[in-house]
Amino acid sequence: MVASRADVAELVTEVLRLHPGLKFLSDHTEFQEKYVVTVACRVMYSANSSRTGGLSRRECRQADLLGAWRDADAEDDINRVTRFFSYEHFYVLYCRYWELDTDHDGRLSREDLLKYGDHKLSRAIVDRIYEVGARPGPKQCPARAALPPPSLSASSPASSPAAWAAGAGQGGGRSLGWMGYEDFVYFMLSEEDKGNRASLAYWFECVDLDGDGAVSPNDMRPFYDVQCATMGSLGHDVVPFADLACQMSDMIHPEQPGRIRLTDLVRRDIVANAGVVFDALFNLDKFMSFEQRDPFAERHKREDPFCTDWDRFAFAEYNRLALEEEQREAEMDLDQSQGQGASFEA
Repeated sequence: MVASRADVAELVTEVLRLHPGLKFLSDHTEFQEKYVVTVACRVMYSANSSRTGGLSRRECRQADLLGAWRDADAEDDINRVTRFFSYEHFYVLYCRYWELDTDHDGRLSREDLLKYGDHKLSRAIVDRIYEVGARPGPKQCPARAALPPPSLSASSPASSPAAWAAGAGQGGGRSLGWMGYEDFVYFMLSEEDKGNRASLAYWFECVDLDGDGAVSPNDMRPFYDVQCATMGSLGHDVVPFADLACQMSDMIHPEQPGRIRLTDLVRRDIVANAGVVFDALFNLDKFMSFEQRDPFAERHKREDPFCTDWDRFAFAEYNRLALEEEQREAEMDLDQSQGQGASFEA
């Protein structure tokens, strides 16, 4: 092992301390800590393909981590460094967790996660996420720390990156039936961008019910049965499972017919669209969007400035959150001015 989780957190802390684009966080220690935790978690998610909790020399090289740090050093606007370091990306992840964690105890139950994306995920896949979904390295977390409320300007209490690096951060509650913050980061990155090895490995493990290293029709069928019930209740035409399995096989061209392996999904010619296999099984909205995709919209997507689906999603989501905060502030200002006017009249 070349870099432990603690090493990654320390390196991110140095970026936070020195980067001019993060100086606005200098008076908000709590959010500095949560930013470090999030970025370090993103690094481990993308680079630690072995899921050992520590990075090997090969993993560092394959993920071009040195290049990511160079990019951060060369760019004053941290939000332009979309690989790991963007504050806007951190804010999107943290806000979504905060919204789902309604009692703000730092834990998400299965019922909490079912609310993600307006209940777009099936219970079948949520159950598997809690059972086998990838989490940030082996660790024990007996206690949970409450999370601070999100704010574009930041403020309130959070866990430390040192604690996270030592294995006591916001994650690892699989046996107790809850999901911590870092666990959620792994989930959300996987859900919003299924066009890379890390996310495809995440969902592959969830769908491989018998754990034999291949997704077969027997693995797929239980998930698709749930989808069929949803399609029927919504008045959609239900595609027979045999037709769906044939469609997926024609698209993926697995080396062994009827058995899709992770190596089939991450081939360069298919990796960008391979995630539709999983959307077809447990995210009806995304699967329908793929089936009904507009060729002109697809062309626009290829020509836009974003490198990944995650970058594209985070950009839109951050703008939505910023607009909502502006509207809240405007409403508060209006309420205050009306209150002052009423006092003057009195």
